[in-house]
Amino acid sequence: MARKAVPVRQQISCPGRANGGEAGFTLLEMVCVLAIVAMLAAIALPRSPSQTSRPRLQAYAIEIAALLKADRTAALARSGTVNVVVDARARTVRSGSGPWIVEVPQDVVFDALLPQRCNGRAALSTISFFASGTSCGGAIRLTRLAGAVEVRVNWLTGGVEIVASDLL
Repeated sequence: MARKAVPVRQQISCPGRANGGEAGFTLLEMVCVLAIVAMLAAIALPRSPSQTSRPRLQAYAIEIAALLKADRTAALARSGTVNVVVDARARTVRSGSGPWIVEVPQDVVFDALLPQRCNGRAALSTISFFASGTSCGGAIRLTRLAGAVEVRVNWLTGGVEIVASDLL
């Protein structure tokens, strides 16, 4: 009589699993880990505004006014002329008496109304302050959404003022 070969099944178990199940993560475990990471990211990463707010617009105007006042004071102290360079394309206001620069973001409309000639010469996008305290004047307007802030330089007194307005 011929004996028939019967295959023998050996049970293979994965290390670390007592019941012999498959190794890996379940879908529920992965979802829980992703939820925890998302909550930590929401807490750890502060939300930064993507657009310039109205208070920040006013802060830019205050920075520009402070730069202009510092240059006027420098002109008085030096008994000479100090020129502030206003570059509408680069959206910057650069001090003539120091390394200070105010950069305005792209979402703010930047307009400058400057004299073409000052003291008998071409002004070349500058606001000039003289030793006497006077200037050639000018205005820089920052507009965002429904609000606008204007920094004005009086040509006679050289005084700098900030005027805010609502656009409707």
